[in-house]
Amino acid sequence: MKKNEYGNITEKERRERVITLNKKAFHDYEISNKYEAGIVLTGTEIKTLRQQKGSIQEAYARVKKGEVWLIGSNIPEYKYGTFSNHEPLRDRKLLLHNNEIKKITTKLQDKGFTLVPLKLYFSGPYVKIELGLARGKRSYDKREAIKKEEVKRQLKRIKHSF
Repeated sequence: MKKNEYGNITEKERRERVITLNKKAFHDYEISNKYEAGIVLTGTEIKTLRQQKGSIQEAYARVKKGEVWLIGSNIPEYKYGTFSNHEPLRDRKLLLHNNEIKKITTKLQDKGFTLVPLKLYFSGPYVKIELGLARGKRSYDKREAIKKEEVKRQLKRIKHSF
């Protein structure tokens, strides 16, 4: 958790509660830009997310007719839901400003870029999703990243042993 200059937890950190992370995205992609978007959900989807259930591992985002849609995310049905329960794998609309959508659209036209969800979280009472404009890593880039992480871990161990 981040702390402000007085050593206290910031107000934003206090209000932000992570539901799920997409760790696979950081391994498979090189993230260039990040965007925060709202997500249109039904009542039973919110209740399921409050129970920390949901997955964005296999999800991706697409721009269709000037709107951004989250495809392939899995929010399981609410356990106590009735006939009004939601469909777990439905496409969900994301809420972004028009100028952000235009920037994303122009970047997605470049070869190799895709829009992947990185984090699903509560910001106060609202559910937000962090999207990353990403380019796929090659296998040798992945090996290099693993080596760097191992070196960091070893340095940390050495530092803590003294």
